[in-house]
Amino acid sequence: MASPSSTRIDLDGNPIKPLTICMIGAGGFIGSHLCEKLMSETSHKVLALDVYNDKIKHLLEPESLPWNGRIHFHRLNIKNDSRLEGLIKMADLVINLAAICTPADYNTRPLDTIYSNFIDALPVVKYCSETNKRLIHFSTCEVYGKTIGSYLPKDSPLRQDPAYYMLKEDVSPCIFGSIEKQRWSYACAKQLIERLVYAEGAESGLEFTIVRPFNWIGPRMDFIPGIDGPSEGVPRVLACFSNNLLRGEPLKLVDGGESQRTFVYIKDAIEAVLLMIENPARANGHIFNVGNPNNEVTVRQLAEMMIQVYSKVSGTQPPETPTIDVSSKEFYGEGYDDSDKRIPDMTIINKQLEWNPKTSLWDLLESTLTYQHRTYAEAIKKVIAQPIAS
Repeated sequence: MASPSSTRIDLDGNPIKPLTICMIGAGGFIGSHLCEKLMSETSHKVLALDVYNDKIKHLLEPESLPWNGRIHFHRLNIKNDSRLEGLIKMADLVINLAAICTPADYNTRPLDTIYSNFIDALPVVKYCSETNKRLIHFSTCEVYGKTIGSYLPKDSPLRQDPAYYMLKEDVSPCIFGSIEKQRWSYACAKQLIERLVYAEGAESGLEFTIVRPFNWIGPRMDFIPGIDGPSEGVPRVLACFSNNLLRGEPLKLVDGGESQRTFVYIKDAIEAVLLMIENPARANGHIFNVGNPNNEVTVRQLAEMMIQVYSKVSGTQPPETPTIDVSSKEFYGEGYDDSDKRIPDMTIINKQLEWNPKTSLWDLLESTLTYQHRTYAEAIKKVIAQPIAS
């Protein structure tokens, strides 16, 4: 680990100047890992903006830390806080991570989802453009929607041809389901803000980088219902499956768990973000897929691997019925629709930033489930042991 005081060098051999970074959504899963990385390995300063700071408390509390004074937390909601513009003006670079990004919400709270991902992001883009601040905007792999391959006949050999399913930043179309399928509210809002950021770059000279994460996985991801999040909420797939494993319940496979996904370890992904931060000459004006095409599985295979890994890290036997199938309507409600495959093409990020993910799916699941078990197992035992009030 490099000491923050030593001079860091960018990919072209130039010394990196310390930056002041305004990070919106710094208290979330990605933000907390990025703050840790910036504090421990660089001398950049962070203005951390969020409604919650539970996931970065360990960076903010002790006075004795070597990075004391380099991270400042500002509790604010970008929706309605006049301080936002001033904080952006104080920074060299703005990173916007703020979003509603849980599939269960796209269906049940489409208005909140559209506002959070498009309307609330508008002032951020506007202030960056007006004050000439560089922007790293976090989008999503959901902007691609469905693959061209999913529209081919089921038995077509072309479905196996990468040209019909590999997702490329500068070539692949963005294909969404019908308007009644409200699941696409998130993807459409994210796509429109991407188009706006791109247009600000073209017309107003905004320096920007857009990040499209493909299932970043690791400790502190999402919430465990009823423990550190709402009892009624449905988190994303990894936390959903973790919750079932911790409670000894079968894992629910939506529509048979046939969708294919790729998963990348958060620590690998954060390396990519740091390269974007520190190499503006190579990152500006680009959209980057950040994922791991080598870690491709169906959701059913993911469930089976997680059952094995959790059994190993917890020393417990898997449930007698490890998985059960549920319909998407039953699980998510009316209006759900899904994309078939999400495999990122890595050509652009590899060429521009020389980045490649390292961690295998097995290793990242072992690291994540070890954390989930250590953090939540006791709390869940207590909840399960409580008598239910009649």
